[in-house]
Amino acid sequence: MAAEESSEETQPRLANVGLILVRPRYPENIGAAARIAYNFGIPQLTVVRAREYEEERMLKMATHNASHLIRSMRLVETTAEAAGPYHFIVATTARKGRQRVRMHSPRRVMAEILPLAQNPDNSIGLMFGPENTGLTNEDLDFCQYYSTIPTADFTSLNLAQAVAIHCYELYMTLLENDHPCKSDTNTARVDHANSFDLEGMYGHIGEALSEVTFLDDNNRTYWMRSIRQFLGRVHLTKKEASLIRGICRKFLWHARNQRTEGREQKTENG
Repeated sequence: MAAEESSEETQPRLANVGLILVRPRYPENIGAAARIAYNFGIPQLTVVRAREYEEERMLKMATHNASHLIRSMRLVETTAEAAGPYHFIVATTARKGRQRVRMHSPRRVMAEILPLAQNPDNSIGLMFGPENTGLTNEDLDFCQYYSTIPTADFTSLNLAQAVAIHCYELYMTLLENDHPCKSDTNTARVDHANSFDLEGMYGHIGEALSEVTFLDDNNRTYWMRSIRQFLGRVHLTKKEASLIRGICRKFLWHARNQRTEGREQKTENG
């Protein structure tokens, strides 16, 4: 009995990982996702709601064991709000397009985020889109990693199936790498910027680039998406994101001050 208890204690728990379900259509899939989260020690569930969901239908799929995740889940109105607390987010999608970044298998993505998951201060989000359409490009803007499940032909999977595959791959990556979910006291802590910090920074970058006419209505989406993808790979700290915001604010102050002085001088000369 003691050996069994010791074995259970050594199993990794994904305490700093959360699921983000964006506008799911069926409450049963929310319940099934909660059950999967509980299976793999994931304590957080956030739903960007498209409507109100019947609690009983969610609880039926969650079962009694995971019912607490249904009752405590975050219900938000936007993907931005859902992403806010997370430092790194994995987008899961089967859709491809000219402006979409290159996707990798869940196993490869989980191996890439393993060093980040080792820091218990990093919140990792796994984001899943609606059953019928998947994540939009605007949803993907909040993510730094992109995963697609390889299939032989038909690419459509049930939402709960996609959740299960990604949670399993992350869990096994942790399990096979000496349980890195436990903090390493010899590893220097890094205070990474979360999505809320990054969105504030991107807002200032966009404002500054518009002020100097680098961005206009025709190219704004393209260039801001490229900037997001570039800076998303850098893993900025809170301090670095704040520094970039400070630089942008200074650019804006000088540009607007010059414009004001120019108008005043024109008035005086007029």
